[in-house]
Amino acid sequence: MPLLNAKVQDVFDEPACEKNRSKDSKARKNGCSKPLIPGAAAGGCAFDGAKIVLQPITDVAHLIHGPLGCEGNSWDNRGSASSGPTLWRTSFTTDLTETEVVMGHGERKLFKAIREIKEAYAPPAIFVYSTCVTALIGDDIEAVCKRAAEKFGLPVVPVNAPGFAGSKNLGNKLAGEALLDHVIGSVEPNDVTAYDINIIGEFNLSGEFWLVKPLLDRLGIRVRACIPGDARYLDIASAHRAKASMLVCSTALINLARKMEELWDIPFFEGSFYGITDTSEALRQIAKLLVMQGADPEILERTEALIAEEEAIAWMKLAAYRPRLEGKRVLLNTGGVKSWSVVHALMEVGIEIVGTSVKKSTPEDKERIKQLLKDENHLFESMAPRELYNMLADGKADIMLSGGRTQFIALKAKTPWLDINQERHHPYAGYDGMVELVRQIDLAIHNPIWMEVREPAPWECQHAVEEELTNTKSENETGYVLQNFVGAVAGSFCKR
Repeated sequence: MPLLNAKVQDVFDEPACEKNRSKDSKARKNGCSKPLIPGAAAGGCAFDGAKIVLQPITDVAHLIHGPLGCEGNSWDNRGSASSGPTLWRTSFTTDLTETEVVMGHGERKLFKAIREIKEAYAPPAIFVYSTCVTALIGDDIEAVCKRAAEKFGLPVVPVNAPGFAGSKNLGNKLAGEALLDHVIGSVEPNDVTAYDINIIGEFNLSGEFWLVKPLLDRLGIRVRACIPGDARYLDIASAHRAKASMLVCSTALINLARKMEELWDIPFFEGSFYGITDTSEALRQIAKLLVMQGADPEILERTEALIAEEEAIAWMKLAAYRPRLEGKRVLLNTGGVKSWSVVHALMEVGIEIVGTSVKKSTPEDKERIKQLLKDENHLFESMAPRELYNMLADGKADIMLSGGRTQFIALKAKTPWLDINQERHHPYAGYDGMVELVRQIDLAIHNPIWMEVREPAPWECQHAVEEELTNTKSENETGYVLQNFVGAVAGSFCKR
């Protein structure tokens, strides 16, 4: 526990964050995250955050040391995609029982589990995650991992991020610390070039990084390590020999990017692959950093030529959607890098942003949004479900882009909705991804189902039907026609 406390304090004291730098030394150590309330749904614990960052490393075994419930919902928990290995989708847990907790058999069972995984799967490495139970009873996973690594001849990496340590975001950063302490720098590559880069904080959701990597390949830029999306253990272990890094999600892994710059002189910048302009700017920044690190300046000209070619193709494809979407109003209920990168992307095709959530955004993210929207009233820290519903039901937005947890608010308000978070099924990064995002918005807004569901239900027209029946009976004693065709009358009145 003392080691964990020291690591947490180190993570909170983040000099690369402008907001944190503005605080005094005592306030910095408290971090930005509010402490969790036991028993409350806080959007994920530290263990969950660590698993989110590390699980997309596809060829290693991820072993959860704790009761079965901690591993119960981890399969494919981030929507990341792999171009090869599938071991990351196999759940491993020590499945501690009450008896084993009471009798103190946790460390022995963990060592046995590591041995069984090594013999059955022969992975290049095993990541071991502590949980609330095993941390509270004092199991020393660092000592067990060290002994197992010596015994079995493979890296066994302890990830000390039990759930009670803090929020999911803290777990993200503790996962980065585990990579720094035990993985990055442990392997020396023999194929270093002047065009090697790292992409940090990219999760390859729905395989969207595969829309960006071909652009880098055409420029002769090699991704030494994408951390963590579609990553391999040896790639991350040799990531310290890259010449530059691009940070995609600073909220999660800014500590990793900063410390790699301090330890191995790898400069980084924060960018986005969402939207045409941001993708082009990211490619330019990567080329500039590589030139600063010794690459041939001719890469700058090749980058501009590639950007001009790809932008022309993308704008030509988007031209077909502009007449259908220009002036449409979008409500964004997301956060982090998407709170500004998606805003910029949508505004490029004439879509109006009526609001965007900044709950998980950094101060830098918020400043970018203010520059884009020119109206701080369009920013909201959080919005209660009732307020979201009222905004959509009143027709203030034509579509909502959010995560799966708020989709039912939009559906109840009979408003189109599109998943923009990790559960999405379509890639939205790069030039082709921008075209796909706009296409999906167009499909959602113009889906004919919305015209149908917005029509009043037959029982909502009952009063109008009864009134017509009464009027008709006064003209026709028998009322025969409407009495036999009530359904037809109800339908006609509902559509008036």
